[in-house]
Amino acid sequence: MIRNNLFRTRDAHGHAPVTNIELFFDLVFVFAITQLSHALLEHLTWVGALQTLLLLFAVWWVWIYTTWVANWLDPERANVRLMLILLMLAGLALSSAIPYAFGKTAWLFVAAYCSMQIGRSLYVVWASWGIHQHRARNFMRITFWSLLSLPLWIAGAMADPATRMLFWAGALLVDYAGPLLFFPTPGLGRSKAGDWDISGAHMAERCALFVIISLGEGVLITGATFAALPQDGTHWLAFATCFLGSAALWWLYFDTGARRGSEVIEASAEAGVLARRAYTYWHIPIVAGLVVSAVADEMLLMHPHGHIEPGFLAVSVGGSLLFLIGNMGFKHSTADRPLPPFSHIIGCVLLIIVGAAAWFGHWQPITLGIATFAVLVFTAIWEWGSYHGGWQRWAPWLGRLGSNGA
Repeated sequence: MIRNNLFRTRDAHGHAPVTNIELFFDLVFVFAITQLSHALLEHLTWVGALQTLLLLFAVWWVWIYTTWVANWLDPERANVRLMLILLMLAGLALSSAIPYAFGKTAWLFVAAYCSMQIGRSLYVVWASWGIHQHRARNFMRITFWSLLSLPLWIAGAMADPATRMLFWAGALLVDYAGPLLFFPTPGLGRSKAGDWDISGAHMAERCALFVIISLGEGVLITGATFAALPQDGTHWLAFATCFLGSAALWWLYFDTGARRGSEVIEASAEAGVLARRAYTYWHIPIVAGLVVSAVADEMLLMHPHGHIEPGFLAVSVGGSLLFLIGNMGFKHSTADRPLPPFSHIIGCVLLIIVGAAAWFGHWQPITLGIATFAVLVFTAIWEWGSYHGGWQRWAPWLGRLGSNGA
């Protein structure tokens, strides 16, 4: 029988372990993140930034939807593995089309994206039919919403680059609105929170792995760029600043947020709704911040001295700012506290102050890089002290601030 029960059998705790084929699938998105950072570096203008942002939204959407599907389907089944491998092929085409998606490869990008979104959903409808009827109906609704955005994707591929941005922005707006509205569909109604009966720990682990992929892009750029530069004191300082900045971003995400998020979603009675908010949406600025930070690292290594260009100022401050905003929203979504982490709010304010001081004070790029790194370290130390109770001993008033969020 070609189609049997292709869904996971979860353990007593409802956990669905990450499999090797899922890790293999992620290799395509290592390439996609690299393509996005290079595209932004080559087109560091407001238009280039908006184009890269639209492409990032699309890349993230195909990855996160596949993560949801692999949460239910059993990747150890040959049938499911073949489906994931075909998605990898389409994802590789999607990634290769990124540099010229607003030029000659628009049709390749649209064909890859839409075939992945529609084909994956139809596969789950086929796999679910007669076994999990509520899941089959859920993915019929998802297919309907993918078909709603399809004309906008096609119209964008046919239009000139400026108009293409508008059509594709509209298409992504439709795609992103679907989960928020629970996919209302004529004749099928809306999905319910109970339709999203996922393994929370699996979702948390998969998104943490994507953050690692994005962090890895910054580390690779730092190493590759530094290898081709003069090994003098200034470049060594820039090299250390870039790498330690990546380490600070890792610490801010993984020290408390990733672990707490995994524990909370695993114990949640509405893991699907929490995953939609904390992982599907709030991880977008986290990943965007890491992509932008990778661009800032390469620019700092190439030009540690001289005048700060507006583009470098934007990516140097903007990357860290996006990351802190996303991390703040993610941690607030997975914490039983009324306010977002106070440490992150202060970190965002300090980044804006550093950016203004660098621009009006005519700092050199290396100075801005060190100052940005210092803000990240300050934020991490504040959060660590609040979360682990250190401020209660050393500075009680800081502990009281941290009681509403580290």
